[in-house]
Amino acid sequence: MTEPWLKRWREGKIGWHEAEGNLSLHKYWTECGKRVLVPLCGKTVDLIWLEHQGNEVVGIELSEIAVKAFFDENKIAYSLIEGALTGYVAKDRSITIYCGDFFEFTEGPFDAYYDRGALIAMPTGVRKAYVKHAKSLLTPNAAQLIISLEYDDTIATGPPFSIPAREVLAYWPNLERVHAHDDIDNGPPKFRKAGLDEMIEVVWRSQEGGL
Repeated sequence: MTEPWLKRWREGKIGWHEAEGNLSLHKYWTECGKRVLVPLCGKTVDLIWLEHQGNEVVGIELSEIAVKAFFDENKIAYSLIEGALTGYVAKDRSITIYCGDFFEFTEGPFDAYYDRGALIAMPTGVRKAYVKHAKSLLTPNAAQLIISLEYDDTIATGPPFSIPAREVLAYWPNLERVHAHDDIDNGPPKFRKAGLDEMIEVVWRSQEGGL
């Protein structure tokens, strides 16, 4: 599944990118002083917002184009560290992005986790493995904020994929559904072209008691 995503970045077809960041993150994130894991982060400015809240932020991104764009567009100097995945370490900032396959990343542990674009990018057959690997990187009581989508996938198909509540809770039983709103205006053009008129963005947040 890696090549289609790399191709999208090469062609600039990144309709999922939110230039101003995710508003639900701003409203529902409450953590400070955490080490935050952000899988499949793209070039999101959410990384900067999370750092401004007093966190150390680590993103994982497949596309080198996206990683370099994050630093260039936000005028953040960086240095490189070599390893299984190359790390782009911001100078004078608590932000690092590792470039490569998320499943090869092992630099845990993290006590907080933010997922807006990873779970919904995973096909059905990959999600369980994705969640298992994510959990292996988190501490038992890690704070979580996960954003999913719900829509009629008989009309349109992902990515991003529709994931029903029962499936999200099967992966992460300790999550609480704290907000939902229709976000079809920010949905992929292909969805509206197919006739989809509603796409619900759902915000899930961890409760006390761990993963």
